Amino acid sequence: MNTNAAATSAETPYPTLDQIRRTADRLNGRVLETPVWRWQTGEVERALSPSTEVWLKLELFQRTGSFKLRGALNSLAALDAATLSRGVVAASAGNHAIATAHAARVAGTTATVCMPRTANPARVAACEAEGGVVRLTDTVHDAFALAQRLVETEQRTMVHPFDGPRIAEGTATVGLEFMQQVPGLDAVVVPVGGGGLCAGISAAVKQLNPACRVYGVEPVGADAMYRSFQAGEPVRLDRVDTIADSLGAPYALPYSLGVCQRFVDEIVRVDDDALCRSMAHLFRDMKLVAEPAAAAATAALLGPLRERLDGQRVGLVVCGTNIDPKRFNDALLRAAASQG
Repeated sequence: MNTNAAATSAETPYPTLDQIRRTADRLNGRVLETPVWRWQTGEVERALSPSTEVWLKLELFQRTGSFKLRGALNSLAALDAATLSRGVVAASAGNHAIATAHAARVAGTTATVCMPRTANPARVAACEAEGGVVRLTDTVHDAFALAQRLVETEQRTMVHPFDGPRIAEGTATVGLEFMQQVPGLDAVVVPVGGGGLCAGISAAVKQLNPACRVYGVEPVGADAMYRSFQAGEPVRLDRVDTIADSLGAPYALPYSLGVCQRFVDEIVRVDDDALCRSMAHLFRDMKLVAEPAAAAATAALLGPLRERLDGQRVGLVVCGTNIDPKRFNDALLRAAASQG
């Protein structure tokens, strides 16, 4: 870790175990404790040694279809009545938008969600079904800019998709559950977009078991956290280009970067073909309809982390399932083509 990175991580506050446990109590009954399942068939059986244990944390079974609800609910729980009355706003390719709309409805307030036009139509429909007002923009960068303007013009509160202590406290409850459900993990692999999920999970994992390694995984076409680790400071991408739109954060931000620098051992990257193949493996072997982002941890295990994690007890976070049938089928066809 370079000097800048060390300074950033040392200065960044992080969710303590006490805060994470209090957050879990706060969210009890409002989110599901999602199940775990050991993957013992198909590709894992063929590709890895028999001594390897692969455990899936099935956060795709969460209410609203992804882990995002944990951070959104925790963020709104911190707002007073006057602030809540003015409503909230979010920028997202979909999962965070759905979660924020749901959290706002539960809290008795309104949510405007800014989404790129390329967002999956099923996610747009899910936002509207939860009562969210959807504003479409040309790009994900424009969605973030519009959300910020609404903060200024309508005095709405931004519910950030991946940065800040309330988000990390919420996502950390995934790690807390996982470590309780599967003791003795050697490594946990977490998808990374902006880093909010990885920051929270890594904080929980490392404080519960410092020996357990945590790996983040990003798409090659949306690798802001990987580049930020290399640079030792937050990096902004000129362009986002990946099938995993849920991981398409256009930049890293100081808080999530600092927590990840403190607790994450390494960020690795996978390409879109690997994501599609992993979606196919999860579907064929585990009967899971995982969106591309949710297949990222699998792609990392079967790709850049394969030799390092073979023969170990590994946890993979399967983070979401908000995808329409056509796009899911297209991904499976791409997987078949990429395998020759």
